[in-house]
Amino acid sequence: MSFISLEFVLLFLLCFTLYHFISDKGRKFVLLAASGVFIGYFNPAFLVTALVVSLFTYGAAILIEQAREKGRGFRLIYWGGISCLVLCWIGFRYANRLTGDSGFIFPLGMSFYTFQAIGYLTEVYWEEEKAERRPIDFLLYMLLFMKFLSGPIERSADLLPQVRKLSPASYSMMTYGLKLIVVGLVKKLVLADHIAPYIDGVFSSMHTASGVQLLMACLLYPIELYADFSGYTDMAIGIGMLFGLKLSSNFAHPFAAQTTAEFWRRWHISLSSWVRDYLFLPLSSFTRRWGQWGVAASLMVTFIALGVWHGAGWTFAVYGFIQGLVIVWELRTERIRNKVRKHIGRRLFATLSVIRTYLIFAVSLVFFKAQSVSDAFYFLRNISFQTHASWKEINIGMLVNTHGLRGEMKVKVLTDFPQLRFQKGAVVHLQLAQGQFDLKVQHVRESKGQLLVKFEGYDD
Repeated sequence: MSFISLEFVLLFLLCFTLYHFISDKGRKFVLLAASGVFIGYFNPAFLVTALVVSLFTYGAAILIEQAREKGRGFRLIYWGGISCLVLCWIGFRYANRLTGDSGFIFPLGMSFYTFQAIGYLTEVYWEEEKAERRPIDFLLYMLLFMKFLSGPIERSADLLPQVRKLSPASYSMMTYGLKLIVVGLVKKLVLADHIAPYIDGVFSSMHTASGVQLLMACLLYPIELYADFSGYTDMAIGIGMLFGLKLSSNFAHPFAAQTTAEFWRRWHISLSSWVRDYLFLPLSSFTRRWGQWGVAASLMVTFIALGVWHGAGWTFAVYGFIQGLVIVWELRTERIRNKVRKHIGRRLFATLSVIRTYLIFAVSLVFFKAQSVSDAFYFLRNISFQTHASWKEINIGMLVNTHGLRGEMKVKVLTDFPQLRFQKGAVVHLQLAQGQFDLKVQHVRESKGQLLVKFEGYDD
């Protein structure tokens, strides 16, 4: 059930109406029921998995607190709980590879609520939080529908106090929430959904795409990803505000960052702050005796883990490796960069730094998007300013004319970037009024913003 669907609109309207017209105690049940419907709509197994993980975490936290009061066993319970959560996540994430069953689907939202569970157990273990004793409050903290699919990853100290005492949204919260929802919809529908088919087409046909098409896809993908993800986050935060809940901000103008380290303080903030507090800082405490090399090792482990968190496969590990390596390089070259800043001026240095940071992120995302490491390297090796027909190949979408099928006719090709499929020698499947044809491209040229395609064996 997507935010942009009739089913969600109906669920939201029902939940919103009941929430604001029933007693305080009833609001929790309304939100929990709506969250259950939202999760179970995708697959009832997803709801069962989320409930099991949530109830396990709820019980483990209470056991940690009770064992600490007795003065023994709390470390074993904590590490046992963390191990179970991590192994459960790994089992589901890599189930396809472990079992050979390609039809297995990773439960939606599991990466996000698993991180929430690990963070919560750690806070209880560190005695920063008291274990929550009300099951309904903890289930709401874990399963709230507006942040379930893609975050933000909420901290218990921020969200639990709000769900313990729910209240209707104020007028100012409602108006601001509606504005965020509109902004999110614009990002998602106008920007992300318009660019995504072009980028998907280039990546899926990279071996026949021109160099300039690869270049454009590489440069546009960060924008598409940002518009899609931040658009979803804006909608999630806005929906939360309509229920009187303040969710965490997740993006803060990331493309204005001058360094990759600064970029990660602005991009997916709830995730980057989570890995900083619960992975990087604990690792650094163990490696501090190695000095700067210890910091570098901690950064590399942290970002490789962050990459693998996004998906199963070496491409995600390489993506994280690049991010960590760049940040280590920035730490080692800070003095040199400060000298360059003084020499060329702050404004020029800031502009060049923003461009450099964006380009590094764009290149690393090629590994994030590609199906394999070899595909990613092929993509990067073949980026150029070369075109097959003309510079108009960079347009998002183009009509295609074909010659040869009983004269000239226009053909509707099922792709938003049809010229990717019309390279010389390529065999193209076309469904026309005369029937379906598998045709080999003989010649391609561009004229008046359209591609003119001639097929072998079909002369005028």
